[in-house]
Amino acid sequence: MSQNVVIVTGGSRGIGAATAILAAQRGYGVIVNYASNASAAEAVCGRIHALGGAAVAVRGDVSVEADIDHIFAAADRMGTLVSLVNNAGVVDVAARVESFDMARLTRMFAINTLGTMLCAGRAVKRMSTQHGGKGGAIVNVTSAAAKLGAPGNYVDYAAAKGAVDSFTVGLALEVAGEGIRVNGVRPGVIDTEIHASGGIPDRAAQMGPGLPIPRPGTAEEVARAILWLLSDEASYTTGSVINVTGGRGIAP
Repeated sequence: MSQNVVIVTGGSRGIGAATAILAAQRGYGVIVNYASNASAAEAVCGRIHALGGAAVAVRGDVSVEADIDHIFAAADRMGTLVSLVNNAGVVDVAARVESFDMARLTRMFAINTLGTMLCAGRAVKRMSTQHGGKGGAIVNVTSAAAKLGAPGNYVDYAAAKGAVDSFTVGLALEVAGEGIRVNGVRPGVIDTEIHASGGIPDRAAQMGPGLPIPRPGTAEEVARAILWLLSDEASYTTGSVINVTGGRGIAP
C-alpha cells in the first residue's frame, strides 16, 4: 500500500518542525521542506526516524517554481500526496510603510503569498478527483497579523497573510466538490525563531504577559490545530481559519 504523504513547507523549525513531527506520529510520511538550513531539516527527520516514522528533507525555495516542482516530485516518490501544509513564511525587520522598497515587498509576497498559491496548485493537480486524485486536505498557515494589521512593525507581512486568508476561502470553494478541503490556521504570538529574523528575538516573551491567555503560544499548540484540520475528524470543515492566538485579536 502506498504511504500517505504530507508536505510541510518551512518544516525545519518552529511551527513547521512541530507539525512535521506530529504528522509522522499520526502515521504520515513527511516531506520536510527547507530553504537553506539543511542541518535543521535533517535534525527534524532524525527525530521522526527515532520515533519509527518516515521523513525526507527536501531543499526548495517556495518562491521559485522549479524548486516547488522538486519538492512535489520528492513527495511523489515517497507515496501518495494526501496533505499539504503551507507553512513557509518570512518577516523582515520591523519598519513603517514609508521605508519599504520593492525588494522587501517582492520577497514578502513571493514567499508568504505566491509560494502558498503555487504549492496549493501543485497539490490540487495531485489530489483533485477532477484530475484523477482521491482527495486530500490543505492547511495554509496565516497569521493574526492578517486581522490586526501589524502597524509600525510588519504591515507588509500582515497584508501578505491577509491575501492568504482570502485565498484559503476562495480555493476551498473552488475544490470543495473535488474531494479537497482547504483551511487555515492563524497563529498569534508564538514562541519561535521567526521573531529573531524580524530583529526582535524576545518579542514573544515581551508580549506574552499582556495577552488574554497571559503567555506566548507554542509551536506544538499550533501543530495540533493543523493536524486536526488535516484529519478525518474535520471531514466537514472547509474554508475555515482557526485562530490559535490565546484570545488576541478576538472581538468581544
